[in-house]
Amino acid sequence: MTNKGRVKVGIIGSGFEADIHAESFRIMPDEAEVVAVASPTPGNAQQFAQKHKLPRFYTDYRQMLADPEIEMVTIAAPNTLHAQMTIDAAKAGKHIVCEKPLCVTLEEADLMIDTCRRQGVLLLYAEELYFTPKYVKAKRMADEGAFGKIYMVKQTEKHFGPHGDWFWDVTRSGGGVFMDMGCHGIAFCWWFLGRPKVKSVLCHMGTYVHGDKTRGEDDCHCIIDFEGGAKGVVEDSWARRGGMEDRIEVYGEGGVTFADLHMGNALPTYSEYGYGYAVEKAPSTKGWSWPVFEELWNYGFPQEMHHFARCVRGKDSPQATGEDGRFVQEVLYAGYESAGRGGVVHMPFRPQGVQRPIDLWLNRGSAR
Repeated sequence: MTNKGRVKVGIIGSGFEADIHAESFRIMPDEAEVVAVASPTPGNAQQFAQKHKLPRFYTDYRQMLADPEIEMVTIAAPNTLHAQMTIDAAKAGKHIVCEKPLCVTLEEADLMIDTCRRQGVLLLYAEELYFTPKYVKAKRMADEGAFGKIYMVKQTEKHFGPHGDWFWDVTRSGGGVFMDMGCHGIAFCWWFLGRPKVKSVLCHMGTYVHGDKTRGEDDCHCIIDFEGGAKGVVEDSWARRGGMEDRIEVYGEGGVTFADLHMGNALPTYSEYGYGYAVEKAPSTKGWSWPVFEELWNYGFPQEMHHFARCVRGKDSPQATGEDGRFVQEVLYAGYESAGRGGVVHMPFRPQGVQRPIDLWLNRGSAR
């Protein structure tokens, strides 16, 4: 491995998120370049490599880890695979960017963090909301005192369901929409408020639309009580028809701000005939739609990957690490436990022997 020039990257996975990783490095190419992909699905790795013009592809990620040119890997695989892939990559001397959520259990999170620390590699947590331009601007204004004392931060993400089939299978995902998207809101509220301690978590969830395909919750509302008095409100849904909603609201005693990722950079459009692509999770392009331009940039993905590559070269200090992912994991536990109990869960909350966070809801608070 070289310690100069552009960071050489290998991607584990070939689905929707892997495409985002590859495209993000292409948009900001000065610090890193993707040179390989690994995917066990027949034909996928080769097709992905051809699509993104990558010189190498593998059907086993362990073969890719043996490639001496690769310095950093990004993991865009089902949640249950994150821990083992991270450990294998760390032992191969590779820096790791792991998609959210970090893993499935707290024990896995601790092992991932410890292994990377002992192996001397970075464990970087792919939470793009830390890099979303509108959200970064909102936080900068808040830190400058624009809104006075913040008393509530709200993050909302809703659509009609995920891209991959494995998300619906709780044995592979560990949970439903709260596991899939609540991790974004938890991390965002914590980051925006300056990473205060969490006092308690209250969560309500249910399966209202997709009970035919999942045991997971498809709608969730979570309230996080932080030290200092601020509340974080996280709303997530796989049950929202009509496309995607992705926004934040910030309330202080001296002001407010709102940011909608699909408005302000969208083109209100009507078409009788439809067209190719509007925006993530848009069900149709016939009738009214709101196609977004520079979509990945507006989400913060290229900025995130650019930052991580700079961290590998020692040019930046990591803004999102395995410790962030572990924090989120504990709040996810508390949220599922709260929904199972039907009441508030006080922090810290570290039950032993949990196989999947969603079990704390399905078993109705069995960790008490």
